[in-house]
Amino acid sequence: MANALEIYQLLPKTNCKQCGKATCMAFAAALLSREVVVDDCPPLKEDKFKDKYEKLSEIITPAGEASESGMIVHTEKCIGCGNCVVACPVNVAEDPHGAGSGRAPTSDNVILRVEDGVVRLSNVSQCRRFGENKILCNGCIVTCPTKAIEFV
Repeated sequence: MANALEIYQLLPKTNCKQCGKATCMAFAAALLSREVVVDDCPPLKEDKFKDKYEKLSEIITPAGEASESGMIVHTEKCIGCGNCVVACPVNVAEDPHGAGSGRAPTSDNVILRVEDGVVRLSNVSQCRRFGENKILCNGCIVTCPTKAIEFV
């Protein structure tokens, strides 16, 4: 996942305000948090910015792929290693003798599990990044060697 500065580098940097934001950097941050879409920047649609438009469209994953918690698992990148399953604090709390110990989950209450060689989500409403008391947990993200998991 790109950061706001990387997104900003692909913008026209005109600060034209046509997108409704005060600056291109503000648009970059809004794009990253999914408040706006790439098409909300009219200058990007001009022929001279075609390459940048295509690159931005490629790196900004549509929010429609995200779960209710904002988690996206890129199954094409996932190698099924299970690091995220073992690192998830909810998985450990719900299933200390299965998922938390490195074995396959033995509980149906876990959030992440490896099925058919890739990570699958279940019970996403239990994710620490979801709901009223959400916190910025990143255990699944930092342990993924292929960067297959992201939050939007």
